Amino acid sequence: MENTNEMTIVFDSRPVNEGMARIAAASFCTQLNPTLEEVADLKTAVSEAVTNCIIHGYEGEIHKIRMDLKLKGREIFVDITDQGVGISDVKKAMEPLYTTKPEKERSGMGFTFMEAFMDEVTVDSEVGVGTSVHMKKTIRR
Repeated sequence: MENTNEMTIVFDSRPVNEGMARIAAASFCTQLNPTLEEVADLKTAVSEAVTNCIIHGYEGEIHKIRMDLKLKGREIFVDITDQGVGISDVKKAMEPLYTTKPEKERSGMGFTFMEAFMDEVTVDSEVGVGTSVHMKKTIRR
């Protein structure tokens, strides 16, 4: 029988909760016995996705962020979803160094980091409805 497991967490879009999301994803992943590097990669990608929800999706207002985690075999799937302002041009938003908040000293590297640390990253977004970031990583060990 294939190893499967799922978990969903819904939390406020407060910067303090970004750390909780990172730790929850890392803890959930430990059942696959990942390397420290694989855990660090996952935590970085989750951090970037949650931070994007807080800064860009909700523009600092407090709303809910949903994190869905799923294990299937040796793969972990992470979906981070907000119901914020949405992204009008996902392709442009995913370009390195692109940011809508340069005044807040944002580097525009969030999606680039997610893509560097995960095997697959896709983004679904609709203006006025929200954004979902879908990430997948295979735990090699």
